[in-house]
Amino acid sequence: MYNQILFTNILRLLDELDMTKNDLAIKAGISISFLSDLTNGKANPSLKVMEAIADALETSLPTLLELTDLDKAALVELAGGRTSRILPEGFFRVSAILTEFQTYKVQQWDQENRKRLQAKKS
Repeated sequence: MYNQILFTNILRLLDELDMTKNDLAIKAGISISFLSDLTNGKANPSLKVMEAIADALETSLPTLLELTDLDKAALVELAGGRTSRILPEGFFRVSAILTEFQTYKVQQWDQENRKRLQAKKS
C-alpha cells in the first residue's frame, strides 16, 4: 500500500513541479530505470532512496507517504507520462501546519473547490 502512495505522490509532485522522471533521477542520484520501476510499482526503495527523492522534490518524506486523493484515471494519466496538468490553472496543492480552526476553514475550502473541479469535469 505504501508503495502505491509513494509512487502516486511522486508522480503528482513531478506533474506539479513540471519535472520529468529524468530530472528527478538526476537530482536524486538514482537511475532512471529504477525510478521508472518505482513509479510503475515494480521496485521497493530503501529509506535512503526515499529521502533522496523527497529532497529532490523539495518536500518531506512524510509528505510522500501521506495518502493521496488522486483517482485511478488521474494516476493512469500521470503514470503514462502525459503532460496535462492534474489541477487546472489557478489551483494548487499545499501541505501546511494549521490550528484547529484554520484546518476547519481549509477543509471547507477544499470541499468547495472539489465540487467546482467536479462540475468542470462534467
